[in-house]
Amino acid sequence: MKPKIVYGMAGCLFAGLAQGAAGDLLSGYRSAGAGVFSPEAGAAAWVQEYPSAGGAGRSCAGCHGSDPRQPGRHIETGKPIEPMARSVNPDRLTDPAKVEKWFRRNCRWTLGRECTPQEKGDFYQFLISQ
Repeated sequence: MKPKIVYGMAGCLFAGLAQGAAGDLLSGYRSAGAGVFSPEAGAAAWVQEYPSAGGAGRSCAGCHGSDPRQPGRHIETGKPIEPMARSVNPDRLTDPAKVEKWFRRNCRWTLGRECTPQEKGDFYQFLISQ
Protein backbone atom coordinates (compact mmCIF):
# COMPACT_ATOMS: atom_id res chain seq x y z
CA MET A 1 0.00 0.00 0.00
CA LYS A 2 2.82 2.42 0.79
CA PRO A 3 4.38 2.16 -2.69
CA LYS A 4 1.06 3.27 -4.21
CA ILE A 5 1.09 6.30 -1.96
CA VAL A 6 4.68 7.06 -2.92
CA TYR A 7 3.89 6.67 -6.62
CA GLY A 8 0.75 8.76 -6.22
CA MET A 9 2.73 11.47 -4.45
CA ALA A 10 5.42 11.34 -7.13
CA GLY A 11 2.78 11.68 -9.85
CA CYS A 12 1.28 14.70 -8.09
CA LEU A 13 4.73 16.23 -7.66
CA PHE A 14 5.52 15.70 -11.36
CA ALA A 15 2.18 17.21 -12.39
CA GLY A 16 2.87 20.17 -10.12
CA LEU A 17 6.33 20.65 -11.63
CA ALA A 18 4.90 20.47 -15.14
CA GLN A 19 2.24 23.03 -14.25
CA GLY A 20 4.94 25.22 -12.70
CA ALA A 21 7.03 25.04 -15.87
CA ALA A 22 4.00 25.99 -17.97
CA GLY A 23 3.21 28.92 -15.72
CA ASP A 24 6.81 30.10 -15.72
CA LEU A 25 7.09 29.93 -19.50
CA LEU A 26 3.78 31.62 -20.15
CA SER A 27 4.49 34.33 -17.57
CA GLY A 28 7.83 34.97 -19.24
CA TYR A 29 6.18 35.28 -22.64
CA ARG A 30 3.58 37.69 -21.22
CA SER A 31 6.26 39.82 -19.60
CA ALA A 32 8.03 39.94 -22.99
CA GLY A 33 4.95 41.56 -24.53
CA ALA A 34 2.61 38.72 -25.48
CA GLY A 35 -1.13 39.03 -25.02
CA VAL A 36 -3.74 36.35 -24.39
CA PHE A 37 -2.58 32.96 -25.67
CA SER A 38 -4.73 30.95 -28.02
CA PRO A 39 -4.44 27.20 -28.59
CA GLU A 40 -6.47 27.76 -31.77
CA ALA A 41 -3.88 30.22 -33.08
CA GLY A 42 -1.17 27.72 -32.16
CA ALA A 43 -3.00 24.95 -34.04
CA ALA A 44 -3.35 27.13 -37.14
CA ALA A 45 0.32 28.14 -37.03
CA TRP A 46 1.30 24.46 -36.51
CA VAL A 47 0.08 23.51 -39.99
CA GLN A 48 0.83 26.81 -41.76
CA GLU A 49 3.55 26.58 -44.40
CA TYR A 50 6.31 29.16 -44.20
CA PRO A 51 8.61 29.90 -47.16
CA SER A 52 12.10 28.44 -46.95
CA ALA A 53 15.37 29.07 -48.74
CA GLY A 54 15.05 25.76 -50.58
CA GLY A 55 11.77 26.75 -52.16
CA ALA A 56 9.50 24.17 -50.54
CA GLY A 57 7.42 25.50 -47.67
CA ARG A 58 8.03 24.28 -44.14
CA SER A 59 5.63 23.75 -41.29
CA CYS A 60 5.76 22.33 -37.79
CA ALA A 61 3.48 19.54 -39.01
CA GLY A 62 6.02 18.70 -41.73
CA CYS A 63 8.24 16.98 -39.15
CA HIS A 64 6.01 16.60 -36.10
CA GLY A 65 2.85 15.56 -37.97
CA SER A 66 -0.51 17.28 -37.96
CA ASP A 67 -1.47 15.41 -34.77
CA PRO A 68 1.08 16.15 -32.01
CA ARG A 69 -0.14 13.07 -30.16
CA GLN A 70 1.54 10.92 -32.82
CA PRO A 71 5.28 10.47 -33.47
CA GLY A 72 6.87 12.44 -36.27
CA ARG A 73 9.94 12.20 -38.46
CA HIS A 74 12.36 14.94 -39.50
CA ILE A 75 11.80 15.62 -43.19
CA GLU A 76 15.50 15.96 -44.02
CA THR A 77 17.28 13.57 -41.66
CA GLY A 78 14.53 10.98 -41.22
CA LYS A 79 15.21 10.99 -37.47
CA PRO A 80 12.16 9.86 -35.45
CA ILE A 81 10.56 12.50 -33.23
CA GLU A 82 8.59 11.52 -30.14
CA PRO A 83 5.04 12.88 -29.84
CA MET A 84 4.90 16.50 -28.69
CA ALA A 85 1.64 16.22 -26.73
CA ARG A 86 2.15 15.83 -23.00
CA SER A 87 -0.98 13.65 -22.86
CA VAL A 88 0.98 10.81 -24.52
CA ASN A 89 4.52 11.91 -23.67
CA PRO A 90 4.51 13.24 -20.07
CA ASP A 91 8.14 14.40 -20.23
CA ARG A 92 7.41 16.85 -23.07
CA LEU A 93 7.35 20.57 -22.42
CA THR A 94 8.27 20.32 -18.74
CA ASP A 95 11.79 21.76 -18.79
CA PRO A 96 11.72 25.49 -19.62
CA ALA A 97 15.35 25.47 -20.82
CA LYS A 98 14.64 22.64 -23.27
CA VAL A 99 11.43 24.27 -24.45
CA GLU A 100 13.30 27.49 -25.21
CA LYS A 101 16.18 25.61 -26.88
CA TRP A 102 13.81 23.79 -29.24
CA PHE A 103 11.68 26.85 -29.93
CA ARG A 104 14.86 28.70 -30.93
CA ARG A 105 16.05 25.91 -33.25
CA ASN A 106 12.71 24.96 -34.74
CA CYS A 107 11.44 28.50 -35.23
CA ARG A 108 14.63 29.43 -37.08
CA TRP A 109 14.45 26.32 -39.24
CA THR A 110 10.72 26.44 -39.94
CA LEU A 111 9.84 30.13 -39.90
CA GLY A 112 13.29 31.40 -40.86
CA ARG A 113 13.40 33.55 -37.73
CA GLU A 114 12.92 33.43 -33.97
CA CYS A 115 9.33 32.99 -32.81
CA THR A 116 7.75 35.91 -31.03
CA PRO A 117 6.69 35.49 -27.39
CA GLN A 118 3.07 35.45 -28.65
CA GLU A 119 3.80 32.63 -31.12
CA LYS A 120 5.63 30.62 -28.47
CA GLY A 121 2.74 30.98 -26.04
CA ASP A 122 0.18 30.03 -28.69
CA PHE A 123 2.21 26.98 -29.76
CA TYR A 124 2.75 25.98 -26.13
CA GLN A 125 -0.95 26.31 -25.27
CA PHE A 126 -1.83 24.23 -28.34
CA LEU A 127 0.63 21.48 -27.49
CA ILE A 128 -0.31 21.18 -23.82
CA SER A 129 -4.02 21.11 -24.77
CA GLN A 130 -3.55 17.95 -26.83
